[in-house]
Amino acid sequence: MKKIIITGILLILSSSIFAQEENQETFQKNELKINMSNLIAFKWVDISYERILNEESTFGVGTLFSLDSSINGIDEYRTFSITPYYRHFFSNKYAQGFFIEAFGMIHSGKTENYIYTDFPPYETIITEDKYTDLAVGISVGAKFVTKRGFIAEIYAGIGRDLLNNSAIEVVGRGGVSIGYRFK
Repeated sequence: MKKIIITGILLILSSSIFAQEENQETFQKNELKINMSNLIAFKWVDISYERILNEESTFGVGTLFSLDSSINGIDEYRTFSITPYYRHFFSNKYAQGFFIEAFGMIHSGKTENYIYTDFPPYETIITEDKYTDLAVGISVGAKFVTKRGFIAEIYAGIGRDLLNNSAIEVVGRGGVSIGYRFK
């Protein structure tokens, strides 16, 4: 009788230990991040949500919009984008370390066209065209997560426009993001 009771207690304890290990792996599956380099350098608000699928892959979506209506600087044409992405990690740590990312980007913006007249009064006519385009691309980067769930990541990538509606054929993706991993 004692052997049966001890065996039963050991089974209950071992199942609770394995359940705790499973809970630790599935504990934090969501991330919310803001790309600080885009905010500082380009006046873009770039916020991302990422869902951890397993220890080596995640799926996320980033939303970017411009706070500056002027057309100046690098990638000056883009004013809004939605970017779904998939990341695969090459590390022993749970969904962190070096990664490769495949992304799609629906982006819109405006372009300015300059028309110069060759006759008096020799004026410059500026027209503004709006566009929406779809790009696909690839990025590489690294993600670092503290024990308390704070995130820092750095990444860079490039994509190609498929519809050729914009003045640029290539889009960039990258930056330095900070965020938090939670349940």
